[in-house]
This record gives sequence, C-alpha cells and structure tokens, in this order.
Amino acid sequence: MPRISTYSSLIPRATLPDFSIELGMRAPTLAISGVADILRIRSQSFHTFSTGTPTMKIIRYNDPANDIRYAAQKDDGSSLEIDGCIFGDHTVTDKVADVHKLLAPVDPPTILCIGLNYLFHAEEGGLPKPKWPILFMKSPATLQHPGDPIEVPTHLKSEEVDYECELAVVIGRKCKNVSKADALDYVLGYTCGHDVSARDWQIKYGGSQWCKGKNFDTFCPLGPCLVTTDEIPNPNALKIKTVLNGKVMQDWNTDDMIFDVPTLIEFLSGSTTLMPGTVILTGTPHGVGLARKPPVYLKDGDSVTIDIEGIGQLTNPVINEP
Repeated sequence: MPRISTYSSLIPRATLPDFSIELGMRAPTLAISGVADILRIRSQSFHTFSTGTPTMKIIRYNDPANDIRYAAQKDDGSSLEIDGCIFGDHTVTDKVADVHKLLAPVDPPTILCIGLNYLFHAEEGGLPKPKWPILFMKSPATLQHPGDPIEVPTHLKSEEVDYECELAVVIGRKCKNVSKADALDYVLGYTCGHDVSARDWQIKYGGSQWCKGKNFDTFCPLGPCLVTTDEIPNPNALKIKTVLNGKVMQDWNTDDMIFDVPTLIEFLSGSTTLMPGTVILTGTPHGVGLARKPPVYLKDGDSVTIDIEGIGQLTNPVINEP
C-alpha cells in the first residue's frame, strides 16, 4: 500500500476519531502505511483538543552517540523517535528516545527579528507606533540550546546585556509572497525565543545599526520544544513572560502585538523567499531591563527563563564570556 497522509478512506467514518492524521499545510504530515499504523498512532498519548485534532511537541536532541535526532514529546514527559525530516515526510515511531542532551528545536538557516512590535513596549521607550514592521537579523551563530549559558561579551565588552522574551515562529515550507489569509499554512510550529540584546552596542556603539548588539554568540536561545500549529491555532493569544532569578520581569500577552503573526509572514515573504526552518522572532513586550529605573542587565550568575503559554519554559544561566 502506498504511503498516505490521511486515513479517512481506509475504514468507515463512524469508526474514526474526529480528526485527520494529516497535519495539513501548517506542518509536515505523519506518514501512514496501513491500518496498523493508524492503531499505533491512536494508541500514542498525544494531547488533543476538544475538537479531536492531533497535536505534537517536537524536540531536537543528541543521543548517547552524539547524533542529532528528533522526537515527539508525550504528555508524560517521555518522547518517541521520529524517522524522516520534520520539514517533509516523517513518522513517529514506537521507539522511546534516549535524550542525552536537549538542543534548540531547529537549526535555522535565517533568524528574522522584529523590533518594537508590542504597543506597550514602544510606549515605554517613548517611541511612535511603527507603520511597517521593523526588521533586523541575527546570525545563526547566535543560536543557543536550552540550559546552556548566555555569555556576557568580555572581549568586545558589553555592560548592558538585556533580556527579551519572544514568541518564535518556525516556517515549515518554502514560501514567497504569502497572503495574510494563508500565512499560518506555512508555519511548522512555535517555540520560546530569547532575543538577548547588548544595549550599549545596539544603541551607543553600533553606528545606528542594531545588528552588532543583537549578534553576539549565544544571544538567541530557543526551546525547549517546537509546538505544532494544531496545538496553538492562534499564536496571538498566548501569555508570555520573563523570569530573572525568580522575579517576574515581563508578563504580558501576544495579543498586544502591533503586527500579528500572519501580518509578519505576509510582510517578510513579500518578494522574498522564506526557507524551511526560518525562525521569526516576533518582538518583546514591555518590561525590558533597559526601561527600568534603575536599568536591570544580565550578569554572571543570573538565571533567566522565558515562559510562553502552551509551549513551556526556556531557561539559561548567564556567565561571562570565557
């Protein structure tokens, strides 16, 4: 029997749960080869909505041999290995994943970042609401894994390293000139993002460019998992917060975005190709360290957590660059 991505034609509708195995155009499909696979997938403990839609949290990890693998995380905390590419055909197996080290859920080819995208954040900085999304970029070399340290630069020294909790959007399919109405069809899922920012290099020493202050090594932690769009149908209705050494510093909701996620994808894909795995950091709410009186910046020995509803917590210690 050929591999298929939906099983509605295999058995009578009355015997099916009220969902399709196909994740639709918003995510790669779970490949199914027969009724045995249907029964296996139905038996696995994936979380479902009241509508019956199957959902998945994907982790990326090193196994004991240091090979990089993906797995589907279950409600009990265990994970099942995924065969294939999460950006194409893939199958959730019955094999329990042996997670030696948790990695950032994707290794992005590009990290696109949006500045001043929360209304209250713009207001706390005394800045006008932008007419168009403000775009800057981070190098893929800024990527950091859950639990690994954020390094305060010491060679090109910074004394104003700030935190920024952000919803990170992961593009699942190559796209260009996407309409707002179709934008979420191209999203694989969402994860927690931390747009660590050296304010002195961003504002004082960067020659009016943000990139230097945003592009130091370790300045883009992502994780702990990638949550598919089936589990988060509306990315602009999520609680989001930053916790620094146990104290809540940012606590808001993604519904305060000036440009919502579909609008950002429409804008970023305009006359521009977005490749699978592209990460979009969608901006941060008010409460950043720079705006506090006195300012609060990250320092050696700190621990900072990004917490987003429906995704989880991304925690990283802070150290001085060795």
